Amino acid sequence: MDRFDRMRLFARLVERRSFTAAAADLGLPRSTATAALQQLEASLGVRLLERSTRHVAPTLEGQAYYERCTAILAEVEEAEDMLRDTRPRGLLRIDAHPRLTQSFLLPALPDFMARHPLISLQLGQGDRLVDLLREGVDCAIRAGEPEESGLIRRPLGQIREVTVASPGYLAAQGAPESIEALEGHQMVGFLSSRSGEVMPLEFTTPGGVKLVRLPCRLTVNNADSLAELARLGFGLVQAPRYRFAEDLAAGRLVEVLPDHPPLPMPLSALYPQRRLVPPRLRVFLDWVGAVFAGAAL
Repeated sequence: MDRFDRMRLFARLVERRSFTAAAADLGLPRSTATAALQQLEASLGVRLLERSTRHVAPTLEGQAYYERCTAILAEVEEAEDMLRDTRPRGLLRIDAHPRLTQSFLLPALPDFMARHPLISLQLGQGDRLVDLLREGVDCAIRAGEPEESGLIRRPLGQIREVTVASPGYLAAQGAPESIEALEGHQMVGFLSSRSGEVMPLEFTTPGGVKLVRLPCRLTVNNADSLAELARLGFGLVQAPRYRFAEDLAAGRLVEVLPDHPPLPMPLSALYPQRRLVPPRLRVFLDWVGAVFAGAAL
């Protein structure tokens, strides 16, 4: 294993926080990865990783070395691409919410794959927040204000939110004409993945944003379940407008308080800081930016 191979291995160890996962990513036996890291530390005369049976993390020296390694490796990759076939290539790991993926990315994906035949995509879809570095994800598409540090954010647009309820629920409880008239109504609770608490309903007013917490007999942590419970008449819910476009058009759901919509949510592409962005990620970012620029968010 040469110097650059050891640097690639070390960078992957920092990102994956696991000898087993890093070795698997690079097609190496775990024992080879362990021996190579020991050789690297011996040659540098410094401990780069703190490791236990369950946890691997860079030391202060290791973090500084990692940042230099990723910059050097990116430059090497860029230089190699200049001398060979310059088309972007390699595996790209993307994570996005399932509904966003199905509504916007998948319909446009044939064009991207046709334009870049040497790129392979691994699409992760889930409601949970992924750790990009630890899980080896190249880019995540996320709604809301990002809280992660050490990531680059590329804005993709604003997602309009809407408050809805079923016709049956409104017939039984009455359609509220004002925010004050929400008293006596119920909502379907949605648990925040960040705080673990039920998120309040949000309404814009001339004086600012007003948060309203209504009683909820049912609480979920999955957006699809939230939507289905709204259709079944269990109360008010708020979610992206695009999610309910068909339900609103078909009359399965009705918009509530349209003059006081929730604040729109920013949509962003997040990726780790690097001196040079790999060509495969760069073309994906350009493509996904164009997809959402033309989307009805």
